[in-house]
Amino acid sequence: MDAAAAQTFARQNSCFKCHAIDKRKDGPAYREVAAKYREKEDAQASLLHHLTSGRQVKFPDGHEESHKILTAPREDIENLIEWLLSL
Repeated sequence: MDAAAAQTFARQNSCFKCHAIDKRKDGPAYREVAAKYREKEDAQASLLHHLTSGRQVKFPDGHEESHKILTAPREDIENLIEWLLSL
């Protein structure tokens, strides 16, 4: 896992627009995501599906939108997921 590359990838894909590492924005804090998924056997697969499928997400005001679909090389997305789960 390359933490610096994962953070650069997150910035390039505007992930920090809705997420922060330690605080909730429109989306959950990355530490919340890590806590939710870390112990699940299918964490990697679940997060990969979430980031590449355009799944509906709910915002604090109650409206829903499709999550941005990441179309980068799978290795880059998997590195991001490994970094998230390490937080």
